[in-house]
Amino acid sequence: MQNDLLLAMAALWGVSFLAALLESSGKLARMGIVLGCASGVAACLMILPEATPAFSLGFSVGDTPVKFHLDAGGCWLLLFGLLPALFAAGLNTTASSGPAKRYWLAGLSLALLGALGVFGLQDAMSFLIAWEVMSVGGAAMILGEGVSQASGRPMLFMLSLLEVGAVAILLALLLLGNHAGSYTFASFAVPQVWPTSGTLIIGLLLLFGFGAKLGVLPFYEWFPAAYGSGSGATGVIFSGIVLNAAFYSLARGVLEWLPRTGVWVMSVAIIMIIAGVISAILTIFNAFQEEDWRRLLSLSSAENAGVAVAILGVSLLFAISGLHGSAGLAWIVCLLHLAGHSLAKGTLFLTADGVYSVNGSYTIRQTGLLRNTSAFFGIGALFATMSLAALPPQSGFVSEWYAFQTLFQGMQVKVIAARLTIALAAAGLALVVAVALATFAKLFGVGLLGDGHTHPTHLSPARSGSVFFLGLCVLGLAVGMPWWVQALGPASQSLFGVNAALHMKDGWLLVPLNGHFAFISPTKMIIVGPLLALIPIVFFLLSRRLFRLRRVPVWSGGRSEDARRIATTSLAFSNALRTFYGFIYGPTHNLEREYDHGPYFVTRLIFNQEVAPIFGPYLFAPLTRLVKKAADKISILQSGYLNFYNALIGMLLVLILGLALFYK
Repeated sequence: MQNDLLLAMAALWGVSFLAALLESSGKLARMGIVLGCASGVAACLMILPEATPAFSLGFSVGDTPVKFHLDAGGCWLLLFGLLPALFAAGLNTTASSGPAKRYWLAGLSLALLGALGVFGLQDAMSFLIAWEVMSVGGAAMILGEGVSQASGRPMLFMLSLLEVGAVAILLALLLLGNHAGSYTFASFAVPQVWPTSGTLIIGLLLLFGFGAKLGVLPFYEWFPAAYGSGSGATGVIFSGIVLNAAFYSLARGVLEWLPRTGVWVMSVAIIMIIAGVISAILTIFNAFQEEDWRRLLSLSSAENAGVAVAILGVSLLFAISGLHGSAGLAWIVCLLHLAGHSLAKGTLFLTADGVYSVNGSYTIRQTGLLRNTSAFFGIGALFATMSLAALPPQSGFVSEWYAFQTLFQGMQVKVIAARLTIALAAAGLALVVAVALATFAKLFGVGLLGDGHTHPTHLSPARSGSVFFLGLCVLGLAVGMPWWVQALGPASQSLFGVNAALHMKDGWLLVPLNGHFAFISPTKMIIVGPLLALIPIVFFLLSRRLFRLRRVPVWSGGRSEDARRIATTSLAFSNALRTFYGFIYGPTHNLEREYDHGPYFVTRLIFNQEVAPIFGPYLFAPLTRLVKKAADKISILQSGYLNFYNALIGMLLVLILGLALFYK
């Protein structure tokens, strides 16, 4: 039954792709995508906590039969990627014209089909095809939507970096397949005798290749421009199912295909931890400075991916050290973290589209949107914001708590370099959590509150209901965590031989393998929290009876000012951190003046400020210049001179004859 639903999901997306190209309205394509997502959600709920049996798709790529298999970890990430994708597909995007929406739906169908293949295909060649289909689908979504007039350059920058990653993945799979004598993933997972340097090369290629889509440094610099060229609905897909598929591929590579002994594998794990933590720090610092909903949320996605990569490295480190229970705990924490991230980020991307539908802009500024719109819309956005800010009792708080408890297990590792790496990672993630709290306080406070709208704002019931439902799912994931976590037991069992999920709960309490070390209970928090909230509510009601409420304007140096003009801006909110960490940001400020009738009458001031990119001018720009110079040099091949082409053919003939005569 589950396999039938998965096949039906793939068939519906394939039909939707064709319908998007052929049918003018796009309604049939949208309906097919939504039904496919719903089928996938139903299939995943039926499969968990087990895995699907491997089954053949009835065709081969080369001489390798194509098989499909979805394990518990992949099924979990697919489920929480599909749920927000369902609502993103069902709601209208911000594309302005009918054809644009059709092309966006076609790209969405390709991205979903590619992601499904990445999760379940079991050989290298079909996997690479699915990986490329997922990338092309994402590019088609950005171009087809037409939100930004200058979307071509960000899309090409994204594709160029993703193709660099794809080449690294191809090299890793070729090395693995050549060593195993087969290109099926089952043969990769068989313990192999590796040369010492081979393990390090394979591990770094996997991290480099899959990290291009996850935003591991330096690749996170394509995130803001690419996400900022599409709508929030596009961001839902990129930060949900696509990001989950990329992380699952990396996890499968390092946990199943690499050996678990030796200093070289430990080096891979340490590099993963360092790269993940540094990526998380840089991306959340940059996110805090952004003034666009999509760009801020995109960098936050890279930050959460960096945290997951760091914890994945810790899981590999524990497995190498023989701490299989702790390795299983770290792997389950990765799955919980990305599940909560997919739901919360999907909620806020849909919120961003709601902001755009009212304000005509994705700029983060005080508009008072929540004062005059549906309370359900605000509740859903608030729950998602609390989760990404790691505030209790939301799922983000639970996964961050588990992440720190996992890092505390690092004291059991005997190798001093590994133990020190984990300790420094804990300090780095503490900084990430603190800046993330400020980032999402800014996003919600400046982006949704304030005193801007004087008339009721009408968001569609479908959009308000979608944001509210996904926000409730964020809370539901946290409240039901003692039961949800049990669905991940087989995922730990299959990789490490230990069902770590059995030791991650004690009744309604969540514990990190040992209840005597630490515990929390989001389930009890949701019961006790409202009861404790009655205390300040009672004091507030009593104060209203004893003291008269007065509303006065905001103090502005004794002058009468319009509250909207002196409202806190996104730049003002983040300026203190920008100044303190100027050595990271490298901020630039440009002020231009326009004059009329001589140099004494200023008619216009143009102020521009931005954060200088780290890798763009020092890594990507020199490489771009190098490629352009090489292209200029070899452009002679396209000169069109027949004699030149005849000369090339003649040289090739001489070379072939020489090889035939002298090669033995």
